[in-house]
Amino acid sequence: MTAGEVEIELSCDSAIAEVQTRSDGETPGDDIIASLKVDTPRRRHFLLRAAYDGSRLECSLQDVTERYEATQTLHFLSEHDPLTGALNRRGLDKYIEQAREAKGHLTHPLVIAYLDLDRFKLINDLFGHHIGDAVLRRVYLRIEAELESHNRVCRVGGDEFVILFGDTPLEKAASLSQAIVDAIGERPYEIDHRAFHVRASLGLIESPANLSPREAISAADCACREAKIQGKGRIVVYGHGANMFDERARQISLLEQFSGDQPPPGLFLEMQPIMSLATPHEALDFEVLLRMRGPDGLAIPPAKAISAAEANGTISALDKWVMETTLKWIDCNRSRLTRTRFVSVNVSAASLNDERFVREVGILFERYQNVVPMLCVEITEGVALHDLANTRRLINSVQRLGAKVALDDFGAGYTSFPYLRDLPADALKIDGEFVKNINRSPANAAIVEAIIGLARNLGMQSIAEWVEDAPTLELLQSMGVDHVQGFAIARPQSPDQILAATSAADFITDPDILAVIDARGALYATDDDAFRSMH
Repeated sequence: MTAGEVEIELSCDSAIAEVQTRSDGETPGDDIIASLKVDTPRRRHFLLRAAYDGSRLECSLQDVTERYEATQTLHFLSEHDPLTGALNRRGLDKYIEQAREAKGHLTHPLVIAYLDLDRFKLINDLFGHHIGDAVLRRVYLRIEAELESHNRVCRVGGDEFVILFGDTPLEKAASLSQAIVDAIGERPYEIDHRAFHVRASLGLIESPANLSPREAISAADCACREAKIQGKGRIVVYGHGANMFDERARQISLLEQFSGDQPPPGLFLEMQPIMSLATPHEALDFEVLLRMRGPDGLAIPPAKAISAAEANGTISALDKWVMETTLKWIDCNRSRLTRTRFVSVNVSAASLNDERFVREVGILFERYQNVVPMLCVEITEGVALHDLANTRRLINSVQRLGAKVALDDFGAGYTSFPYLRDLPADALKIDGEFVKNINRSPANAAIVEAIIGLARNLGMQSIAEWVEDAPTLELLQSMGVDHVQGFAIARPQSPDQILAATSAADFITDPDILAVIDARGALYATDDDAFRSMH
């Protein structure tokens, strides 16, 4: 558009007068552009080009309907979802920023809901995406029907929506959110002579002013996931002062600590004894556990530290640190670990599939080859079975260097038994979920006994986790399990406490536990035959 050109909207009857008014004072020859709207069965748009020389007005009209409508469509699609007509992520960010800019004129903070349809993927998988799309459009209409004019809906994923409650008190937004969840699931969606039942979960937050749009949506997503855990058709609501926001800030800070190639400061190791039931007073075996302290000196839950490392892609560096620190510690204290037959160390799924990690661990094993035979690498069963060929290759290489391999959480995977014959592991570590309720669940007892027998027949050792009381220990003992681990034996200990002990039984303080192992100890052989596969 050149100098002097103006785009205006007007009817044909007033076009000339408007152009004359707008062009008054212009130099001769300047153009003025007007978009003319004419009421016809299809509303049309015209471009008026006019030149005024002071005494005469020359005009031309051009039908630009197609171009105008295409431009409007592109503008709409830049901020809206083409399937439902809801806002897309760009439109969502723009709306949130506008709401924040207007916060001085608003009575209430911005309230954001994150809505997720439960098990919606089944509809797409079983009936096709065209059916799923039809259901999504109708879900969107039900959401819109419950909202007020100043509320907005955004589709952020296949079956996920964000709802923005502008200048709405949290209590009212919660009421509207529950109405939305109820409306979505109250009656089926009839499409192509079929009826589809859909349920939704929703997380609602009152966004603190210091949260960015992305952080606010992420917080609402977390609330939604909590709602899904509680059951279908639930909503979870957090006000702006909720502890959840402080917890998320701590999680983000933790993620930032795992941002480099090197593990963050504050890492240290603890060790939990694993007791041999054949020689409880003669063996000192244990599992190495990662621990971390924050900048304030307070302990960070291990699961959170590991999740942060996985999220930032630094879990392999963390696993390497644990492996190297453990091997170095064993090497330095070898003379004081004469009763230690194996030291278990966990390796994550990401590290197992990281060629660099596998190569670096091989170098570590060469450097500490004198103590590698004491090492037992634990691989989670589900990870091992996910890529059987890679797992078999890793097991062979680890065993070739002298270390042992245990399949951790055994029994949790539904394909365990058929594949077990192809994995030459040295031990099976029974999933603690089966062990902890073994006295109250005949089914769990049957599964545990089957795993113990399977390990024995395959020449492997069996290790039961989460042993927490004497009755559980006694039942496991009667089944013939080789090793036990859990709070009934000992909680995680510092390395110095491990070095000060002579056996795993030294840590037992419960007289009932001591009575069980002392009364039944004579039933077990005292030679090393029972442990040959772990040596």
